Amino acid sequence: MNEGKPTKAKWWSRPRPVPPGVGAVGPVEGTSGAETDHRADGDHRSEGDYRSDGDYELDRPSVGAASSGTALSGAAPSSTVLSAAAPSGSGAGSDSDGDFELERPAPAQQGGGPGAEEAGGPSGAPPADQAPVAAVPAQQAPVDRPRPLHDPDPYSTPPYGEPGPWAPAPPVQHPAATPAHGTGVPPGPPSAPYPSNPHPAPTPWQNYDPWAAPGPLQQNGAAVETKTQRRNRARKALVLGAVALAVVSGGVGGAVGAYLERNGGVGDITLPQAAKEAPGRAPDSVAGIAARALPSVVTLHVRGSSEEDTGTGFVLDTRGHILTNNHVVEPAGSGGEITVTFSGGQSAKATVVGHDSGYDLAVVKVSGVGGLRPMTLGNSDSVQVGDPVVAIGAPFDLANTVTSGIISAKERPITAGGEKGDGSDVSYVDALQTDAPINPGNSGGPLLDTRARVIGINSAIRSADGGTDLQGGQAGSIGLGFAIPVNQAKRVAEELINTGRAIHPVIGVMLDMDYTGDGARVGTKGSGGAPVTAGGPGAKAGIKAGDVITEVDGQRVHSGEELIVRTRAHRPGDRLRLTFRRGGSQRTVTLVLGSANGG
Repeated sequence: MNEGKPTKAKWWSRPRPVPPGVGAVGPVEGTSGAETDHRADGDHRSEGDYRSDGDYELDRPSVGAASSGTALSGAAPSSTVLSAAAPSGSGAGSDSDGDFELERPAPAQQGGGPGAEEAGGPSGAPPADQAPVAAVPAQQAPVDRPRPLHDPDPYSTPPYGEPGPWAPAPPVQHPAATPAHGTGVPPGPPSAPYPSNPHPAPTPWQNYDPWAAPGPLQQNGAAVETKTQRRNRARKALVLGAVALAVVSGGVGGAVGAYLERNGGVGDITLPQAAKEAPGRAPDSVAGIAARALPSVVTLHVRGSSEEDTGTGFVLDTRGHILTNNHVVEPAGSGGEITVTFSGGQSAKATVVGHDSGYDLAVVKVSGVGGLRPMTLGNSDSVQVGDPVVAIGAPFDLANTVTSGIISAKERPITAGGEKGDGSDVSYVDALQTDAPINPGNSGGPLLDTRARVIGINSAIRSADGGTDLQGGQAGSIGLGFAIPVNQAKRVAEELINTGRAIHPVIGVMLDMDYTGDGARVGTKGSGGAPVTAGGPGAKAGIKAGDVITEVDGQRVHSGEELIVRTRAHRPGDRLRLTFRRGGSQRTVTLVLGSANGG
């Protein structure tokens, strides 16, 4: 076989006999224009070595011209000499087993004709475009060829390569996509043939290749995700799911909350409530003051022959003495009835110990009552304007009512009463003014400081009509309440308990209550009595009828009522410094207060 052959292929089939004088597949005819190798199975091959065992070997392709009848695959030109088959001589040899090998084709000439001389021109040389062909002797002895490695296949196995168990597998056939009717499909990217490209790029329309190396492919052709990608995708899915769950939960919760708010929920309603707190309060708070004072406060119900009244009082000692206003017990008279009700609810009958209309104070006593808690008395001289106070009473018969306020003013001179017309029931009070609400029924109740000590006795209010009512009446509070200072009330209470009557300090003069000028004028002789009591404090100081007193201890006096109030604010025996005007001159004198029995 020729070593310069570019390709070599063998077909294995059953041996066929070749008659003498005939080419590999047919008679040699130099006038056919192109010799063709015709086989029984219709296989056309150029230049072939046809052997009896079916091995057809392609040694070299024949080269021919278009106009000279170029030999087709497996055909030799008319001038080609077949060894051991034609006397004209050629490069073909025949083995004893019937294997004919075409050594070298003779180049076809443009004119084409029989004979070796015509093949190469006059000199017998090949054309310029043909490779030189070595001459083979016509009568050369047959050359022994190596026999096939395997016996011929009796079943005509298709020529897929070398026989044997190690033959490569056939290339996988991938079906192409079927286009719609009348629609052209553009060709896809070319893939290298198997096995030079054993792993072509996967496409969705390819089928699974069982001979391909394992790769990250899915049935649809998409790449398989890595472990990190799957983890990231799972994490994103979890985050998105959590966000979606939160949004949905918030919406559902809001809708449910709105429904419950509008419709009051479902089932029985349970209202929120603060937990129970300790009952104790700060001692200086209103609650703390009231808690300590209420057990000592009482409510008085007075019933007389023609009228009845309600007021308040407080316990003075453990003997059962109770202090209240004179106008509270006055309706009882001499044959009336007084009932005292304590804060705990128990009641007891009371009797009048003593009373004084000028101070508007009275003391009653209960008997057979145990566990009395006396009220602590404070000092009204220590009170300052603005100090917080608490008032306790029974306004409009509402027992144990507590109100609070401050001290609005001190030494406020007020007068009240006078319903009898003779002045015997007029009260003169140098009062403490407070804005703590005081109403009818509060009369006689205590006015307390922040230590629950009594600093005054609630007695009067200023009504909206401009009058001052110690009797209470039915007028309501307008924030102008008045209380008797406890220092004065203490002295009067002690006198009433000890003697049954109070002692009034006096100057020893009679005042002209009809005087409208500024100051308190001493009466004249024609007023119905001596204007200056002989031997009294005023006479001793040199005061005469018609003098106008303008100051008491340096404080201005604008009327007779104010002079009485200022005087009764002292005790008998106290010294007073009086300033008076006589004619066009002004004088100042000092006197010692006398005493007179009150009624």
